Amino acid sequence: MGILRTNTISGIGSDGPVFQGVAKFDTQGYFVPPSGTTEQQFPNFGAVDASSARGIFFGGGYSAPTLYDVIDYVTISTTGNAQDFGNLTLERNTTGACSSLTRGVCAGGFDGSSFYNLMDYVTISSTGNAKDFGDLSGIRIHIGGCSNSIRGIFGGGWAPQKNVIEYITISNTGNAFDFGDLTLARFQPASFSSTTRGIFAGGTAPPSNLNNIDYITITSTGNAVDFGDLNNTASATGLSNSTRGLAVITNGSSDAIDFVTIASLGNATDFGNQTVSNREFSGSFASSIRGVIGGGSAASTGNVIDYVTIATTGNAQDFGDLIQQRHRLSGCSNGHGGLG
Repeated sequence: MGILRTNTISGIGSDGPVFQGVAKFDTQGYFVPPSGTTEQQFPNFGAVDASSARGIFFGGGYSAPTLYDVIDYVTISTTGNAQDFGNLTLERNTTGACSSLTRGVCAGGFDGSSFYNLMDYVTISSTGNAKDFGDLSGIRIHIGGCSNSIRGIFGGGWAPQKNVIEYITISNTGNAFDFGDLTLARFQPASFSSTTRGIFAGGTAPPSNLNNIDYITITSTGNAVDFGDLNNTASATGLSNSTRGLAVITNGSSDAIDFVTIASLGNATDFGNQTVSNREFSGSFASSIRGVIGGGSAASTGNVIDYVTIATTGNAQDFGDLIQQRHRLSGCSNGHGGLG
């Protein structure tokens, strides 16, 4: 039997001995309560605080055949122009992206003559050039990407349009694994997530644009399930906090933004409008408070960055400018809704 060791016994009352000093056990037969503050015992492994969350834009291009390997970043809670982060392993556009608390992953792409299945990664809190992560199962462009803190999901894409969904473990490196299928093959869907659900909304399946919304449970595998419909039949880019997801319409002359409540099912609701239209192939990311949209296909929109307050509805406001005018870029952050 183990012995309870104390410094002193100050008295014996109706409730037994009263011990003073630090109690220690010389056996594992007793339960030892944890020490430290609540914050130390139960650390928050979720998203970076909204005041310091960082968003990253990967690659892109402008008028063919101009392509960029540029990576730029912003602090989402501020406004102002983007800053240089580093470079991709290969200049390309039409990538997809996902991220954890620490890493951003950029997948697929096109360099003007060849399609790629490669994945790059960066450490979001630092700056520097991207490194090789692994490969998708096949060449894909215009991919939707979403994630929680552990798993990254890539859905859809083109060459031609795909219904494939794949997943990676973001903290590792290596090739993607099969997850399941979207309800319809498509490319350039809006994609976003909560900690449990991933959403793919809208997109293009030539000769038509789509308005259907799919969802998956990130921690499982299996085919996507119908969620509802967007207000707009369109390609889009997506962003979210843990509750609400926004599909930013990017094709044609539309400047619309739709939103859904991720934990529910149903059709999207109008959120507001962007500061400009003609933003085809723009990129986006979010903190728990703000969503940010960058780039566009028209000369007047190619360097524009907008922001919205996710919990409200209303029109976007000007944030600043990208370091390089471009479209066909992707974005991710260390503060999005899939991280809590």
